[in-house]
Amino acid sequence: METAYLIETIIKIVVILLVFSALAGLGTYFERKVLAFMQRRLGPMYVGPFGLLQVAADGVKLFTKEDIIPTNVVGRIFKLAPVITAATAFMASAAIPFLPSFELFGYKVNPIVSDINIGILYILGVMGVGLYGPLLGGMASANKFSLISAARGAAVFISYEVVTGLSILAPIMMVGSLSLIDFNNYQAEHGWIIWSQPVAFILFWIAAFAETGRTPFHLIANDHEIIDGFGTEYSGMRWGLFFIGEYANMFFISFVIPLIFLGGFGDGSVMGALALLGKMAFFFFFFLWTRAAWPDIRPDQLMWLCWKVLMPIAVVNIVITGLVMM
Repeated sequence: METAYLIETIIKIVVILLVFSALAGLGTYFERKVLAFMQRRLGPMYVGPFGLLQVAADGVKLFTKEDIIPTNVVGRIFKLAPVITAATAFMASAAIPFLPSFELFGYKVNPIVSDINIGILYILGVMGVGLYGPLLGGMASANKFSLISAARGAAVFISYEVVTGLSILAPIMMVGSLSLIDFNNYQAEHGWIIWSQPVAFILFWIAAFAETGRTPFHLIANDHEIIDGFGTEYSGMRWGLFFIGEYANMFFISFVIPLIFLGGFGDGSVMGALALLGKMAFFFFFFLWTRAAWPDIRPDQLMWLCWKVLMPIAVVNIVITGLVMM
């Protein structure tokens, strides 16, 4: 049994790495198409039918582009930073049940690498460690704008980790567990948590934009400075690892939100599985929608929103939840 469990776990890890690495590439295609549609443009059209092979072309470019290590960078840290970003994104997926259990040739498959009893804490902790990728990448670069971007990114990630943690405390108090499987089972019995915790849902959703570095909280990339922030001096597949980490995080958080607040996969039926994938697709689409519709806000506005608005609301929500449960 131990051998079978080990083989099953290795297969799950390989499938997650392959599927979500591919989805990161496809995510760029969907993003470019969605943005083009909303801005009355065509987007990718010429490489393959409807521009579908643009993803393959971009992948070939990343893998074959010259890997340049600029002069005066801190070499080892500069090389390690992209690996941290990509690795932590995929490590966080270990506690996420992507689908309900199903049977394959008489063998029961659980589409989760490890259903640990501190699943949510593990996911938030590993995603928090992911801030070291942009931070070290910017600090190791020989570029002042990369350094500014790294400091700004660390401030955003650390600040909104507080909001994420506080917002999720109220649902955890209700469920009495940190396992996402337990969250799903609780909602199958008692109804979606969003109806009893709408404030926590909104807070968690807002913080997700900061956690993934997406518009309107896309400050770490320094778009208004016409450079790529902490990734300015990166090229080839090292830059690609930052890129894959960002899109993988978007997919993973798009699974986590419906699992915590919107009933997950329900009773585990085929319709429940399709419903979970549909919810995930909506949240991923919403990341793209906001990029087309909202401008980036200033760093001081972002910090003001976090510490003076969202965090007090999260604390009040926890207190009210505790009083109601008593």
